[in-house]
Amino acid sequence: MATDPKSSRLRNRVFAASVAALALGGTALAEPPASAAAKPRGHDVSSHQKTVDWSSAKSKGARFVYVKATESTTYRNPHFAQQYNGSREAGLIRGAYHFALPHRSSGKTQARHFAGNGGGWRADGWTLPPALDIEYNPYDRKRKRYGLSDDAMVGWIRSFSDEVKRLTGRRPVIYTTTHWWKTCTGNSPAFGGNHALWLARYDSAGAGELPAGWKFWTIWQYDNGSGNLPGDQNLFNGSTNRLKEFARG
Repeated sequence: MATDPKSSRLRNRVFAASVAALALGGTALAEPPASAAAKPRGHDVSSHQKTVDWSSAKSKGARFVYVKATESTTYRNPHFAQQYNGSREAGLIRGAYHFALPHRSSGKTQARHFAGNGGGWRADGWTLPPALDIEYNPYDRKRKRYGLSDDAMVGWIRSFSDEVKRLTGRRPVIYTTTHWWKTCTGNSPAFGGNHALWLARYDSAGAGELPAGWKFWTIWQYDNGSGNLPGDQNLFNGSTNRLKEFARG
């Protein structure tokens, strides 16, 4: 999932490398596999997409979207209002996500920044639960695990989750890859029982192996930007009615 752009060419190269690592060698798909074509389609956006034409996105098949709200404790998406409110006005179910930088501050601190800057939730059937985007460090290849041990990373995620639950009433959806989860949490099974999984894997064979603790994925990010919806391409694992139920909680 994209972090937000700065002017540095180095950052763009680092981001490209992080996307490649996230895909784990899979081939990005322009369209969902035929076996998943009936599932509700969605996408996720950040400041990379700037002002989004939401009516066009819906006409092309979008039914839900996640919008980047925050990163660490110092960044807020400058296009968040247009993206988050505009998608709702166009008739999409939408939610907000936070890009974690676990070495910068505690999970609790970042959760507060997120909840105070768009990462809320309401049981209106149109608002997806808040989401935590946790992946390899896109800014420092030498510290791609952020310098945290497996146990420390699990503790950071738990702290973030507990505070989001306290502030919003919902546990966050966790966006990750199986490779990251194994590498950075020791494949911890601690979150599968009460956190929805948003799995990134760009492979025509499907979502593949799940991280420990999860028996199924709720959202699958199957493409990193070459599809016809703005941003990354996603599928929801259920019917449109089930998507609305998921939003309502």
